[in-house]
Amino acid sequence: MRSSYAYVPYSSLESVIEENKDLYYAALRKTQKTLRQAKPDWEAWIIFFLRCLKKQKDNLSAKLQREHLLVQALPPLSVMILKLLREHERLTISELERLTGANKNTLKVRLRELTQSQHIAKHGQARATRYTLAV
Repeated sequence: MRSSYAYVPYSSLESVIEENKDLYYAALRKTQKTLRQAKPDWEAWIIFFLRCLKKQKDNLSAKLQREHLLVQALPPLSVMILKLLREHERLTISELERLTGANKNTLKVRLRELTQSQHIAKHGQARATRYTLAV
């Protein structure tokens, strides 16, 4: 983020493996027993790994669906604010007013709603206030 890259939440494969630790160790042990053979049996490990990838994909799909539903429920100005924050990383209310052409009081209401719903974060006070996407 410090290097101006957009923040993109991700789903960790490690967390999926952690949730299925018992299956992980069973597949690992089964495969390890065959490693010294002429033809090691990788099937248990590969099936476990592919199932984890599918679970991770399903988790990401659900996360994207939830995000899509949340954005659909937001007023157009709020969606525009989120889009601008993705592009610019952090903005003041004056910058948002200039970029959106919206009324300052309307912006304040939308910013308060987005902050309360934890879509964005507020940093500073008064004229030093900046808004960023919530992490």
